[in-house]
Amino acid sequence: MDKILKNLGVNAKDKHNENKKYLDKLKKKPPRDLDYQMQEIHDNVFKKTDCLTCANCCKTTGPLFTSHDIERIAKYLKMKPHQFTQQYLRIDEDNDSVLKSLPCTFLDDQNYCMIYEVRPKACREYPHTDRKKFNQITALTLKNVSICPAAFQVVEQMKKKIILK
Repeated sequence: MDKILKNLGVNAKDKHNENKKYLDKLKKKPPRDLDYQMQEIHDNVFKKTDCLTCANCCKTTGPLFTSHDIERIAKYLKMKPHQFTQQYLRIDEDNDSVLKSLPCTFLDDQNYCMIYEVRPKACREYPHTDRKKFNQITALTLKNVSICPAAFQVVEQMKKKIILK
């Protein structure tokens, strides 16, 4: 996995223009069955992916925390929401609640999430490659291919299987 992660940034950069062009085209004119095709591609890639050997998303980027996430996680940790916010979060330039530091505070040394059962919605859905109306998040996907080896593979599979005219 170290070798894959080491090469991911270079590979994503090499494919950036190609991926951007493809995803822009997809956004403008998505196939009617895009959600079905994306689910199939996502499932096939994640059958071969062990996120616990990677955890690059947890090590390099932090999720957005919704107010519902904050309440749920604080309760799980037996804290008040304001205490949780004060201890772990900050407000970023987009006025979103995000982690104060990376890697994620809740990632242990075996790449397990210590709050997995109550993790933020953004973590549960990452890398969002099986999201409905996938064509609406192409900019996010383009960003995620440089972070997540599985997202990179999903886009590579898309380019082979979803031929755009």
